Amino acid sequence: MKTNGNGESSAWESGIHTDFQKEMTYSDYLQLDRILNSQKSLSGHHDEMLFIIIHQASELWMKLILHELESAIDRIRENDLEPAFKMLSRVSRIQQQLIQSWDVLSTLTPAEYMEFRGALGHASGFQSYQNRLIEFALGYKQDHILSIYRHQQELHQRLEAALHRPGIYDVSLQALAKRGLSVDASRLQRDWSQPYIPHESVEAAWLQVYRDVDRYWDLYELAEKLVDMEDRQQQWRYHHMKTVERIIGHKQGTGGSSGVSYLKKRLDSRFFPELWSLRTKL
Repeated sequence: MKTNGNGESSAWESGIHTDFQKEMTYSDYLQLDRILNSQKSLSGHHDEMLFIIIHQASELWMKLILHELESAIDRIRENDLEPAFKMLSRVSRIQQQLIQSWDVLSTLTPAEYMEFRGALGHASGFQSYQNRLIEFALGYKQDHILSIYRHQQELHQRLEAALHRPGIYDVSLQALAKRGLSVDASRLQRDWSQPYIPHESVEAAWLQVYRDVDRYWDLYELAEKLVDMEDRQQQWRYHHMKTVERIIGHKQGTGGSSGVSYLKKRLDSRFFPELWSLRTKL
């Protein structure tokens, strides 16, 4: 153990520090008092704590996904792809954590859930605005979603702004064009608030990338990062649907959502369609 000039051991070197009166503590830095006291059970039932923590933890992970996705979009738009790869890899790892969280929630049985479901009122995961922001960033644009937040002005404005911004696939297609690949102009400049519609020129451009990996290695890497994200997002959707089905069957969801039937429909939607269709043609 090292000592300072007075022969005393260094607390930093030893990993021991006992005087926190004038120092910021671990708890202070993480604001643990606020975090750990924010689980307010409405029913008093034992299993409601599981339900609350799973969803709170998921929202924290979603916040980090948005942090990484928004920065990755900026980097790709500026044709600075390398930093974006690290960010998108991190998103995929976070998605894996979210997928695994359904395994924990699925320990909640139908009988246990019914003990406190009534206390939830109209609250529903369908209302998660961070999940909507992630979908917008990935390109799943549905303007009718904004009506859910019409009574929350600040959230409504944030979502409306995100609806009208290009998503990660939009800026990726612009990156293709910057490299001289032919992409139809209708896919490079469009109404970003509308759902993306596949185009043969986009598939042809990505095919060129996949057929000449050495020349377009960075674009190839970008494409595979996008596929990784979509793959995990679909896995998350699937596990979400199966967990809901396991716990409430085909009942209507809280807040009036259609529950399992809605979640099943979402399994068929694609964020980056040409990156999937090209695989048949390689």
